[in-house]
Amino acid sequence: MPSTVPHTGPYDSDFDDPLFDVDLVGYEPDSQERSTALLAHLAGYAGLAVPFGSLLGPFLVYVLKRDESAFVEDQAREALNFQLTMALAALVSAVLIVVMVGLALLLVVGIWWLAGTAIGASRANRGEWYRYPATIRFVK
Repeated sequence: MPSTVPHTGPYDSDFDDPLFDVDLVGYEPDSQERSTALLAHLAGYAGLAVPFGSLLGPFLVYVLKRDESAFVEDQAREALNFQLTMALAALVSAVLIVVMVGLALLLVVGIWWLAGTAIGASRANRGEWYRYPATIRFVK
């Protein structure tokens, strides 16, 4: 784990816990951190098998593993925010089925959910501090 230094890092404003204000210049997450971050993103696919699994999977990784490293906390939070945004978009699309645009929007949201989750997982596995585009930051 890198040394603790006040107010540094690629997304310092995202870290509310001073424990995770770390000097990340030249820092590469180790393979365990990358694997846990990968799991946080891929846990979103739990929604294919379990109702609300797409929210529950990243939430559990966030709650259970966030104290292990700044990288895991950041990526689990990012995965949870993406899954919450996709759930909200799917809900709005489902309501808009009444006015005939919801079905097309639901298809777009579904494709973006599948592809976005895969992209986030692959980036986390490479050790990148990935940010999903067009995601509402519910959990800070």
